[in-house]
Amino acid sequence: MHPFRLVLNRHHGTPGIIVLPEGGYRRTKREITSWPGYAPTPLHALAMEGVASVHFKDESGRFGLGSFKALGGAYAVCKLLGAELARRGTANNADGAALESGQYAHATEQITVTCATDGNHGRSVAWGAQRFGARCVIFVHENVSQGRRDAIARFGAEIRVVPGNYDDSVRAAQHAADENGWFVISDTSYPGYTEPPRDVMQGYRLMAEEAITQMGSVVPTHVFVPGGVGGVAAAVAVQLRAMCGSGPRLIIAEPDQAACLTDSLEAGELRTVTGALDTVMAGLACGEPSLLAWQELERSAFAAMAVPDELVGPAMRALKAEGIEAGESAVAGLIALQGALGSPAAAEALGLTAESRVLIFGTEGATDPELYEKLTAE
Repeated sequence: MHPFRLVLNRHHGTPGIIVLPEGGYRRTKREITSWPGYAPTPLHALAMEGVASVHFKDESGRFGLGSFKALGGAYAVCKLLGAELARRGTANNADGAALESGQYAHATEQITVTCATDGNHGRSVAWGAQRFGARCVIFVHENVSQGRRDAIARFGAEIRVVPGNYDDSVRAAQHAADENGWFVISDTSYPGYTEPPRDVMQGYRLMAEEAITQMGSVVPTHVFVPGGVGGVAAAVAVQLRAMCGSGPRLIIAEPDQAACLTDSLEAGELRTVTGALDTVMAGLACGEPSLLAWQELERSAFAAMAVPDELVGPAMRALKAEGIEAGESAVAGLIALQGALGSPAAAEALGLTAESRVLIFGTEGATDPELYEKLTAE
């Protein structure tokens, strides 16, 4: 039995502020579903003892970028450029199609977008910048693999490497933006900076809407979603409530070496994890929760689980055997479910029974092909 840490949220179900307004989501959905190549990603049924059903949302093919992040960063770039062109008196209500046509290229090429990334978000922002005609500079910390850096650079972005961890690269991107008049398109929010992250999270809701729709008459009782800064978990929580009410229980899964959301739920307030955040789940190696995400999750998350790295390879191999490509960060929810089902006390605490209907979000495919091959080699 591998160790894991389970924390129940003592504030679950208390009312709070609206973080992601419905009107904003309707605009987001209309824009993203109009993009060339948009299609819902697959939902796979998995056989697992101890529950009635398990469905796995497979984001490995999203827009050819290999992760759900394609829904967020690129949309936030589109929204920012449209707003900035309106502010400058160049165009009113320029949508993605207008930007992509190149008719405003003379203006958009003067605009630089930037962000920090562990890999997938930066790829989405760079893809969006290339599509919609902006310049792009992406900050990565020194532990981001060369494969992930190269994948971002392929979309024409300039890559800048900074010492430290993900949170250090977030600060470096903000500092450079302040100095140069650039625009930060971050998937994490902090005091004084909330609007692009809100747009990013609205984009993520589309993944949740697809999954719930694909389940048809089967309403999930438990939903496992990866942690990170909390943006995707919060987006899933909002969409679950909009479509399924307060019934489904949302469980956040994150690496035990970067368990900032688990720590925050345990403390009942925001907590930061410092240090190297040394986990193979690179997309979840985040030490500071997003302010917006926390405002949602502090009341809507049912629980959080911190899980060990040594189970990542086996989980990836198990999914590969089912024909599913899942990257390191995509298996956190599956590991958490397996851990809970292997512990009678944890299963009871989460209310997992033979009647439970589980939805897991598998948020990425082989976004670092070399590491994927290494971890899935028998």
